[in-house]
Amino acid sequence: MVAFGYALSSEEHHPTDLVRHARAAEDAGFAFALISDHFHPWVDAQGHCPFVWSVIGGIATATERLTLGTGVTCPTVRVHPAIVAQAAATSAAMMPGRFFLGVGTGENLNEHVLGDRWPEYAVRAEMLEEAVAVIRRLWAGDQVSHRGRHYTVENARLYTLPEEPIPLHVAAGGAKAAALAGRIGDGLIATGPDPEVMTGFDQSGGAGKPRFGKVDVCWAKDEAAARKTVHELWAFSALPGELSQELPTPAHFQQATQLVTEEKATESVVCGPDPEAHLAAIREYVDAGFDHVYVQQIGPEQDGFMDFYAREVLPRL
Repeated sequence: MVAFGYALSSEEHHPTDLVRHARAAEDAGFAFALISDHFHPWVDAQGHCPFVWSVIGGIATATERLTLGTGVTCPTVRVHPAIVAQAAATSAAMMPGRFFLGVGTGENLNEHVLGDRWPEYAVRAEMLEEAVAVIRRLWAGDQVSHRGRHYTVENARLYTLPEEPIPLHVAAGGAKAAALAGRIGDGLIATGPDPEVMTGFDQSGGAGKPRFGKVDVCWAKDEAAARKTVHELWAFSALPGELSQELPTPAHFQQATQLVTEEKATESVVCGPDPEAHLAAIREYVDAGFDHVYVQQIGPEQDGFMDFYAREVLPRL
């Protein structure tokens, strides 16, 4: 059984709009949503970046059935894992059985803002593994003291906890991250149907665990308009290698994306109003083994997208 969800892009929308979009996604028939957790947008044209935990509180009261997770939170540099543990526990208490924490190793774009050093990937992975261990100990309800290589926790206890355990899913974009996700996570979050990621996740303990895959689309009545929107707001996703983890400011992303053509920016994004194209992209993830597939609508046309998916796409899935 495959569940279909919706991506809430904090970088593109005002917090009250994000709450409204979550309610609209529930009404349209989406089963779950992931909300991004950033300090900065990728580029200035996106225009927003609210504090995700405040928005989650609004979504908790505006929805009744929609499951929600962070997609994803970095609990290692900008925010201490003990604080992430408390924020997630409160969110889960407000949404009984409807909240999960998605975590990852983060991006320099958001994590350098307090003046902390941005370490290489091996160190970031080590930090994430320790952070997840701290979070799980606090979720157990015990008083925790921890003196590790990267974090200190002293006599800390969470008093507000949900009745059900909180799933913790780990994002991965390569073989090393997939192995970490399989070892420490309750599930996988990925942005592409990469066989290497799926294999690495399975071989490291992920077999049988949930897999969340994100499909990028831009619905519009006119395909040319959709392609223009993607090039303006989402061209950074076509940047090669580790640039998206290393560039420190939206201005740097803007400079880098000047080298990305419209054709390159839209290469992996479904653009326009053809339901068959949207269905084909989603089925690619299903065929790759994802049991949770969520769709990100790039740009301001969220209401039109919801109507289109409710009528033309979700009923056929």
